[in-house]
Amino acid sequence: MIHPSAIIDPKAQIDDGVSIGAYSIVGPDVSIGKGSKIGPHVVIEGPTRIGEDNEIYQFASVGAAPQDKKYAGEPTELIIGNRNVIRESCTLNRGTSQDIGKTVIGDDNWIMAYVHISHDCVVGNHTIFANNATLAGHVHIKDHAILGGFTLVHQFCYIGEYAFTGMGTALTKDLPPYVTAYGSPALPRGINKEGLKRNGFAAESIARIKQSYRMLYRQDLPFQQALLKMEEAYAEYPEIMAMYTFCRRSERGIIR
Repeated sequence: MIHPSAIIDPKAQIDDGVSIGAYSIVGPDVSIGKGSKIGPHVVIEGPTRIGEDNEIYQFASVGAAPQDKKYAGEPTELIIGNRNVIRESCTLNRGTSQDIGKTVIGDDNWIMAYVHISHDCVVGNHTIFANNATLAGHVHIKDHAILGGFTLVHQFCYIGEYAFTGMGTALTKDLPPYVTAYGSPALPRGINKEGLKRNGFAAESIARIKQSYRMLYRQDLPFQQALLKMEEAYAEYPEIMAMYTFCRRSERGIIR
């Protein structure tokens, strides 16, 4: 299942059932889990760990050195979980010693063509990155977030669970859970109602999220007062407390 023209370093660890296409290159310190499919003309550098049942399409660059002038060859890594789809010409870089030393991508993510995931980013599970979405360094993306095509995310930004960005969005601050944003610079445009419905949120829960959004964005309340009101009204509801905690802990500040 490995094409004769592929170049596999003897130090790479390739599990059973892995297929590797023509002219692909797999370097040392690379491990690829069983059932994964590596297309033609893919370059995988290490240290990189790739889990099971991933699909990596042609011309992707996986595990290259971080694009950071401070990087001096330290042994950092890229970790990719299971069942991810990584489409054509994506670039996924390793981490740096200035942060956690690794770039991490979880499970069941759909990463479309030309996406760039920079050094020290942490991507959760079940996310979608549309074509040309770009993460600068140190960005954290929580589970079920969706980034529209050509979304640009500034370094050190956080994007919460079930958040959504429209095409051409430029994020320079944190995007809270459930919130839809688009524009350059990004502005809040409501909640990701359709995404919440598709992921099994009850109507009552969606109503609470919508009301919390109104407290945060539509009632002209100072930020801290909006958070206090949210906590007083919905302290017993975990989905609202996730939004509350995200906003409380934001270091860059949230879009408003």
